[in-house]
Amino acid sequence: MRITHTSRFRQLWQAGRLSAVLLVPAATLLQGCTDLEETPTSAITPNNFFKNSDEVIGGVASVYAALRSTMWGYYNLSQVSTDENVVPTRGSDWFDNGRWLDLYRHTWTPTSGSGLEDISGVWNDLFGGVARANVVLSALETTDVPNKATIVAEMKALRAFYYYLLMDFFGGVPIVTTTEVKPREQATRAEVFAFIEKELTEARAALPDAWPAENFGRVTKGATDAILANMYLNAQVFTGTVTATSGLTRGTAKWTEAITAADRVLNSGRYRLNSDWRANFNATNENSPENIFTVRHSTRVPGIGLTFVMRMGHYNSFAASPWNGFATLAETYNAFDNADDRKKVFLVGPQVDLLTGRPVTDRAGNPLVFTPEIRDLSQATEGEGARIYKYTVDPNFNGGDNGNDYVYFRLAEMMMIKAEAQNELGQTAAAVQLVNQIRARAFTPAKPLPANISQTDLRQAIFSERLYEFIGEAKRRQDMIRAGTYTNARFGKAASSPFRILMPIPQNQIETNPLLTQNPGY
Repeated sequence: MRITHTSRFRQLWQAGRLSAVLLVPAATLLQGCTDLEETPTSAITPNNFFKNSDEVIGGVASVYAALRSTMWGYYNLSQVSTDENVVPTRGSDWFDNGRWLDLYRHTWTPTSGSGLEDISGVWNDLFGGVARANVVLSALETTDVPNKATIVAEMKALRAFYYYLLMDFFGGVPIVTTTEVKPREQATRAEVFAFIEKELTEARAALPDAWPAENFGRVTKGATDAILANMYLNAQVFTGTVTATSGLTRGTAKWTEAITAADRVLNSGRYRLNSDWRANFNATNENSPENIFTVRHSTRVPGIGLTFVMRMGHYNSFAASPWNGFATLAETYNAFDNADDRKKVFLVGPQVDLLTGRPVTDRAGNPLVFTPEIRDLSQATEGEGARIYKYTVDPNFNGGDNGNDYVYFRLAEMMMIKAEAQNELGQTAAAVQLVNQIRARAFTPAKPLPANISQTDLRQAIFSERLYEFIGEAKRRQDMIRAGTYTNARFGKAASSPFRILMPIPQNQIETNPLLTQNPGY
């Protein structure tokens, strides 16, 4: 299937046309979507917009553009609440009223700084995406455009993805499919799971296998299958219940369904492992045959580029003057085999300019050295902490913006999902073969797992392998929750209460919508 006006879509998307489309509806059409920074003087609604194909494509672009907001709140919380990232206080930098250490230590509350800003921000970002999709879908009920069925499916799949992220963080949330302004009752987490599953399954039939090259990043059949495979992998968590005292009571496993969804991607012929795994994350990664569903970024317009390199890089790492914030733990860095090529994502030791290769200094003029160890999270030095450098700097950076597209799902994960599900079903021999295909790309000479590995040992090996393969990709929180390790003690963090596998519903959201019920334990 091919939609018309593809070049217009690309222009709107890359130009970041957000303020002209749907910012007011994102704030007003969903009860609880508050605190959006921009307030245009006039509202754009289905009644006064979307009268032709060009306007509809502009609306579609805005729903995709909202995905970029997940690169701050959703990504940061997914990373910093695990053992992959920590944001130590460095002198007067990165304290921010304790927000970052609050997230790392799992001490957030519905009314803490991190709760009212970071966690509430995620709620707003994701429901903002839902609202934008709902406005476009509402408009399409009375507007005829070419390939209308495909656009409807696309919007429903994107709305389902925003709900997938909401379900991941908050559990049960209101399910909103109209633009009517009213308070909404909360669905259970299992009900949200069922809604997402139904929407993705139905949308899949009308979506293309691939889009023309200029529309790279739009939702495809493969993207819906990847989301479903991930949901089924985590089904015991997503359909389970959480209590304040005992934490998670697991729901029904969906291992067979996970294999079926992953196989639709693996057997589609659309994707293959990239022989150079680094090419999945560089500034031209739209060309990678491995990437299934990505968030587009650009350096053409300020504010729509990826900023990962800014968060982790030292002030002198390259000309854009990064922020020297995000680091990782020594225990995480040391978990990697020195022979594993994937360990090269870390910056440690004497540092050089990321673009020129020339040695760089710290702010005192001394040679800059990154050390794996962080002695005190509240009093770290400039160089303490290894840095995750997976999304490399774009040579055409624009200020802090880089053109790397963020990868939500890629083929390697479908292989790992299938392997984990096979192992849980007792198909350990088949599972280890898949894991070893991933490892073969990372080790020279090859270092496969033993063919006779036990189911229990392979379960742990898969958990570790997912750290090595997907570090820096916002997968670790889900993995640790599924493995039961998320709330464990680690460096600089005491064991946290088991109910913290769910984020609290921020108090400002409950005050906006009194039909919301706070998650257990908060």
